Amino acid sequence: MLVNSYEILKHAQDNKYGVGAFNVNNMEIAQAVINAAEALNAPVILQVTQGAIKYAGIEYISSIAQLAANKASVPVALHLDHGTDFEIIMECLRNGFTSVMIDGSKFPLEENIEKTKKVVEIAHAMGVSVEGELGKIAGTEDQVHVEAKDAAYTDPQEAKRFYEETNVDALAIAVGTAHGVYKGEPKIDYDRISEIRAVVDCPLVLHGSSGVPYEALTKAVSLGICKINIDTDIRMAFANSVRKFLDENPNEYDPRKILGPSREAMQAVVEEKIKVFKSDNKAWK
Repeated sequence: MLVNSYEILKHAQDNKYGVGAFNVNNMEIAQAVINAAEALNAPVILQVTQGAIKYAGIEYISSIAQLAANKASVPVALHLDHGTDFEIIMECLRNGFTSVMIDGSKFPLEENIEKTKKVVEIAHAMGVSVEGELGKIAGTEDQVHVEAKDAAYTDPQEAKRFYEETNVDALAIAVGTAHGVYKGEPKIDYDRISEIRAVVDCPLVLHGSSGVPYEALTKAVSLGICKINIDTDIRMAFANSVRKFLDENPNEYDPRKILGPSREAMQAVVEEKIKVFKSDNKAWK
């Protein structure tokens, strides 16, 4: 069932578990996420980036995600990840998204607050939840790139002000993770998570979670992280499966036979994440 993401994240916050937010680019990924969620009776979030919208088209990608969500027996939200373009955010609101992210993290605090407030005002009037971001997370997420030297951790007092002035439903914070493939092991600032949790009441979001050791994710969830974004691990499962299949079956040309195993590989990754986040058997009817 398609629901507002705040409903999912508030339940996670109240019951102290994390929800996986999985980036979707095509039908097979959407099916993999929903199949995993139903197998483990877990709420999930289907995320779409501006790059995915450019690739597939807003009508195609939103229709695929909404169909998958509406047919699901578990709560599912449809979320725009890293919305930096106001017009694309509005387009998502018009096309059935139940959650959008306004990423104004590259702007000074005051400007980020004003841009986020504008989106919150419009989205809330439509019953859509909003995720904001404060602090800069290193790495590349579609059209958003931040050099490691420019990354900046979220200041707890700025987070408090941002939350109170924008009324966001979820807040993405920078605490040591990065988008893309890690070259070394990330060092998460757990004290910072705790400090932000103490002054911000909305669900907290951890971006760049693919490749983060599971014990680190478990600890982050225990300290107040409610939404965990996963993209790279799914892409790698897809690519590795396709390469393996074609290596073993070089004369095969049927896309159904090529992509079927990749869907199963991605589902296995999603199921593993759900168990780590402890969202299995947390779905409600």
